Amino acid sequence: MKWLIIAGKVITIVAVIIMIYNLIIPFSGVINVILNVMLAFTLVIHLVQVISFHKIFAPLLPLSKKDYWQVFMFGVFSLMEYRQQVLNQQAK
Repeated sequence: MKWLIIAGKVITIVAVIIMIYNLIIPFSGVINVILNVMLAFTLVIHLVQVISFHKIFAPLLPLSKKDYWQVFMFGVFSLMEYRQQVLNQQAK
């Protein structure tokens, strides 16, 4: 599962870099609009995930600003990591 999380984070970073690059130097044609919509959708979804992360994990783990930024940047892949931390903590 660790390799899945790492691969997901790498793919997420590459996708975000492409979407931000499109904001700075827009691609021609329809791809420009598609990437802008995807970036907006990604930002909204990741904000929802940060709120969910706070509601679910704040009582279970000590959280820092870095943790929130990781969830905002990597979304579900960071949530999977924190879920694993909670499961390991409860197993002890």
